[in-house]
Amino acid sequence: MPAPTDTAAKAGDLNAVRWLAIPSHGDARGVLTAVEGDIDVPFAIARVYLLHHITADRGGHAHRDTHQLVIAAAGSCDLTLADGSEERTYRLDDPTRGLLFGPMLFIRMRNITPDARLLVLASTHYDKYRSIRSWEEYLEAIRP
Repeated sequence: MPAPTDTAAKAGDLNAVRWLAIPSHGDARGVLTAVEGDIDVPFAIARVYLLHHITADRGGHAHRDTHQLVIAAAGSCDLTLADGSEERTYRLDDPTRGLLFGPMLFIRMRNITPDARLLVLASTHYDKYRSIRSWEEYLEAIRP
């Protein structure tokens, strides 16, 4: 599949980013936390991936059409989202809540603890042409 040629993409909406409480049920045996697509998250889950044994900062990209829920299943990290003119940083450190955000926001993950396990639920399957791999390319893509 060729790379998209649309260079007039609109930047993502930082005001739509929100914390999402994840249903958790505990008893004497521990806590079960579960997420169901189209019920607990406002999209069908097409892809799930886990980041672990992280040795460097992550991110450095934007997704053209993917909605995501990012959960710190263990440990913590700072997730920064930018729209080309503003950026906001969120501390992910609780497995019972995740950060929900839409497409065309530039993502950076820093201050990742050695024990961090980041679970990501995505609305699309992986396709390298769905992502923008540098800040400069991102700014070019959202330029009016």
